Formats: sequence, structure tokens, C-alpha cells
Amino acid sequence: MPKLKLSVAIGPYDRMRPLVDGEVAIDAVDAQYMLLEPEEIFFRAMRHAAFDICELSLSSYALRVARGDCPYVAVPVFPSRAFRHTCIVVRTDRGIARPADLRGKRIGIPEWQLTANVWARAILEEEHGVHARDITWVRGGYETPGRVEKLSVTPPEGVVVEDAPGGETISGLLAAGALDGVMGPRAPSPFERGDPHMRWLFDDPTAEAIAWYRKTRIFPVMHVLGIRKTLIEAHPWLAGAVPKAFEASKRIALARLSDTSATKVTLPFVEEGLRRARALMGEDFFSYGLAANRHVFEWFLRHHHAQGLSDRLLTPEELFHPASLEAHKI
Repeated sequence: MPKLKLSVAIGPYDRMRPLVDGEVAIDAVDAQYMLLEPEEIFFRAMRHAAFDICELSLSSYALRVARGDCPYVAVPVFPSRAFRHTCIVVRTDRGIARPADLRGKRIGIPEWQLTANVWARAILEEEHGVHARDITWVRGGYETPGRVEKLSVTPPEGVVVEDAPGGETISGLLAAGALDGVMGPRAPSPFERGDPHMRWLFDDPTAEAIAWYRKTRIFPVMHVLGIRKTLIEAHPWLAGAVPKAFEASKRIALARLSDTSATKVTLPFVEEGLRRARALMGEDFFSYGLAANRHVFEWFLRHHHAQGLSDRLLTPEELFHPASLEAHKI
């Protein structure tokens, strides 16, 4: 039987390298890997269903599942997970010393429906009593004017979302003082350049994230892995073959990360960080599968619906192909 030749769009993560380098293969698939930035993958997937298998924004995917018009169905592989206490950058000259000080401020966002922003707004609300309606949101591209929502959304009643003025970016508006801060998955360029007027909202985002994890046991999922529906309908075995391969690839990456003979990551203190992560979160801290992550999705989906994104409250099972939620045992 000839192998299926499929396009696979993912980010250049260490947990994907064994797949990309050919050490691990998806059963009966000749995968053509494209290593792309998430913005490009998500835009092309949501607008044009451009790939056979690809990373998907959890927020965009949940929105379309609720609408019933998503061209992809996900399997419980999570290419990106991240604590988002670092995704709020504020100016130092606006009297913002704590989350409560965001009330009445103007905060830039690349898009309302970005997964990172769903998580950050939910944390502000649940942990600090700051609601989305307490802030004026200004939507625009980080560095390129005219960025639009990939999918049309209507914020909840009482929430004000404005578009950045024509020709302006949220990084530029922040640097000029027209915004009090920015929320998003990337840091705005003035912050990256070391502008002394910029700081994270949280003085120690890592400490905040650890404390929140200890309270909730949630390691936020940013992206899921989608398979084109028409493809999996024709080849239902992909629902098992794809997670199997991605899990194997991740295992190899973690084994290499644990090898202290020569650090595989261009960063000091990797060994210490790995030990601390496992002490806090367990051996399988970057877990795939729904069973270990049901509480993560229940928390996210509740807030996703409350923030006006999914038009009904989804259950975690609705996000994933049924055949990907069980596996054989020996």
C-alpha cells in the first residue's frame, strides 16, 4: 500500500524534531513537514484549511467547533503549552503596580480571541477580580498595521474593543504612550528592546505561575493538533497513528533534555529547571491525552464561553476525535 503524502504544519519545537528528522514516522504516512510560525499556520488553517495536519489555536478551534463549521478535528496532542503570566506588559509611568490597577486602562491586543488572551483574561478575573469590561481593549498588529481577527467574534455585552487607528501598531502605540499596556502571546518590541518604560505586570511571573499551578493544577494548553476532517473520514486509522507518533517524538525530546552530559538547549540551568518542573508537576509534566488534562479543558472552555467566543459551552470530548481518546493495552 503506498503511503499517504500529507502536509504537516508545526512549529520548530524540540518535541517535534524526531518527527521532522525522520527518527519517528506516522504509520503509513509520507509526511511533508513545514516549520512555520503559529500566526501563519493558524491564519492559513482557519481561513483556507491549507494543511492536512497542523497545529491549531485552541481558542479558534473551540470557537469553530461550537459553530459546527470547523474543517479540522483535533487529536489530544498539545504542541504548545505555556503559563501566560508573562503575556501582560505595562508602562511604568501609569501607576500600574498590581492587576487591580488595570481597571480603566487601555490595553492593546493582537486579537480578542487569541488563546493566550483567553487564559490571561480568565486569570485576571478569577484571581484578581479584574473583568474584561473593566478595560478598554485596542486591537491591532504588533508590528504590522491592519491585523484582523481570523474569525469574526462579538465580545460580551459591556466589553469595549476598538481597532487601532489606521496605520498604527500596538507596539507603536505603547511606545508613544497611547496605550497603557499590551496583552498577547508575544512581547511588544519596545519591551524586547529594553525600553525602561516597560515592565511585566507581575514582578515575578514565574513565582505567580507556580503559585497558580499549585492552586489549580493547570498547565495551560495553547495549541491542539488538527487533522482535516475529510482526510480522517477517508482514513480513520489516522486518529490513532498521529497521536502515537507525536507521543513517541516527545519522549525522545525529553530523554535528550534529561541528558546532562551536554546540554541540548542553548540556555543555562536547564538541568535545574527540568528537576524543578518535575518536582512541581510530575514526570509527565508536558502530558498529551484528555484523561490527564480534562480539568484544563473544562476550565478553559468555561471561560472561552463566558468571554463571548464559543456560542455554547463545549465539553472536552467534543474537541477530539472519539478514536483518539482510547488506546490499546498489552
